[in-house]
Amino acid sequence: MNKVLLGSLTSASFLLLLIFTVRASLVRSVIANGPLMRDVWFQVTLLDAYLSFFTVYVWIAWKERTLLRRSVWFLLVIIFGNMAISLYVLLQLVKLPRASSLSDILTKRNEPGKFTRRDES
Repeated sequence: MNKVLLGSLTSASFLLLLIFTVRASLVRSVIANGPLMRDVWFQVTLLDAYLSFFTVYVWIAWKERTLLRRSVWFLLVIIFGNMAISLYVLLQLVKLPRASSLSDILTKRNEPGKFTRRDES
């Protein structure tokens, strides 16, 4: 998979989630879903989603070297879920040096306090 394809898929995921979230919010507030919490399948689905968010967050916390960035991304992932995760991956793609492989996104830690490409600093 190349950088453009990964960026396109991640962008599409972000936009699709955003569209459906706005659509659902216009129909009913998330707070108005109290009766849904009694459904056991809803509970399992919610648990599955948040455990997945936490798993991805562990990787984000490893990549980010400062407590502030780790805290901000924790809040974003817990509140916005896969939208925040998609945004994080897109940001990592933007920061990826041109000569690097996509595996560097997974295996290289971010420099503290920098947002520019590593080859441009």
